[in-house]
Amino acid sequence: MKMWSGRFREPLDPFFDHWQRSIHFDRQILIDEARASKAHALALQGAGVLTADECSKICAALSEITETYAGLSRDTPGYKDSEDIHHFVELKLVELLGNLGLKLHTGRSRNEQIATDLRLHVRDRIGDLLAHLGGWAGQLVERAKEAGDAVMPAYTHLQRAEPVLIAHWLLAYVEMLLRDASRLEDCATRLNYCPLGSGAVAGATLALDRRIAAHELDFTAPTANSMDATSDRDFVLEFLQALTLLALHASRFAEEITLFATAEFGFVDLPEAFSTGSSAMPQKKNPDLTELVRAKVSRINGAAQTVTMLLKGLPLAYNKDLQETQEPLFAAGGQAHTMLIVLTGFTKALKFRTDRMRTACESGFLNAMAAATYLVHKGVPFRTAHEKIGHAIRYCLDKGCELDGLTLEELKQFGSEFESDFFAAVTLEATLDCHDVYGGTARRQVRDALTDAAIRVRALADAHGHVAVGPAEARISAVMGQVDGNT
Repeated sequence: MKMWSGRFREPLDPFFDHWQRSIHFDRQILIDEARASKAHALALQGAGVLTADECSKICAALSEITETYAGLSRDTPGYKDSEDIHHFVELKLVELLGNLGLKLHTGRSRNEQIATDLRLHVRDRIGDLLAHLGGWAGQLVERAKEAGDAVMPAYTHLQRAEPVLIAHWLLAYVEMLLRDASRLEDCATRLNYCPLGSGAVAGATLALDRRIAAHELDFTAPTANSMDATSDRDFVLEFLQALTLLALHASRFAEEITLFATAEFGFVDLPEAFSTGSSAMPQKKNPDLTELVRAKVSRINGAAQTVTMLLKGLPLAYNKDLQETQEPLFAAGGQAHTMLIVLTGFTKALKFRTDRMRTACESGFLNAMAAATYLVHKGVPFRTAHEKIGHAIRYCLDKGCELDGLTLEELKQFGSEFESDFFAAVTLEATLDCHDVYGGTARRQVRDALTDAAIRVRALADAHGHVAVGPAEARISAVMGQVDGNT
């Protein structure tokens, strides 16, 4: 029997009946449905609809259902009879408790149920993602510590620009991830209001104390408007937009590693455990992980765009269109989760070729800015200093040397300000250290930044859980099936 069949005389078209169901994807919020149902049972007890004994029996049965049907699938008894996860749980509740199971739906609607379940799901998913974000950020910090004073070229327009510490480059991505974490935390704060008691559209018809359910589910408070609460999916879209930025940052990291692993750069050695070969070319070691990570943003952003278009123009309040927000939500959450897991292990195993990176810093006039700064300290206006160093570089290009390969006599043809101390001012170390400002790549600044980043990443991990980079089998088991958003 349908949950709504009393008004109908004709059976549903069998194909339409199957087509309009959501059980094949909303089955993964079984735990959230059970948690919300327990909270509603407590509210019903508070309203005198259920006795304490009845409430206890319902809550125990809901626990049994979640334990028994944790692996809910098409082969599970009752699956084919269920429209959605709400229907499945009610059918199982009636199997266990008889007519008592039918009392649970008193004073509530599936509209508020799914709104609550999805808030619980997104809130929990955010917690998982924050833990894994902390794990990846922690690995970046560890690699930055290991890099010490090792240097690499920084690029603008994909042309070598100035030398920076490898640690400085790695910490740039830590900053991105910490912003991603703050966006997810903000999303969790905004969504943390309980729709239970909102009814189908106008509010519950029973005098429920909505604070009971909100407190039981660790929500901040009940939602303030029943029409908004039952139709609001802002939190889904906000979550997907935050994941889009996270995936975008991961994609940027992946692109740089992909480039740095080429023979043309040769800055990193790809870990074999995270690479594959070619079926045709025996010499190949391909950066499949970084290429796939680079691509994930398209799928996650696609989910955000899908939900944007689903919500556009919907009238108040609940509409069946909202059912279509679930699949992109589940899929994108699973993609982000697994992406962070592989990136954490990959980053831990990544090897930098610091000798090659240092060599790349020693040619191509990456000390030109330091050379111009030297003249500024001699009282030369920067525009003039820029011009003088530009002329010197042109001279070096013709001669086939770097700035430090010129004699003092040669330098003086570009300005009388050049003295013998010029050569100490344009060494690699001096070039790094002339950027001695907060946020710059001077060695002491990066040491301080590394300490600060470690503290902030540790705070993130302490707040949301520490993720160990454990055996592959354990990681696979933990997220089996989540790539496609299924459990």
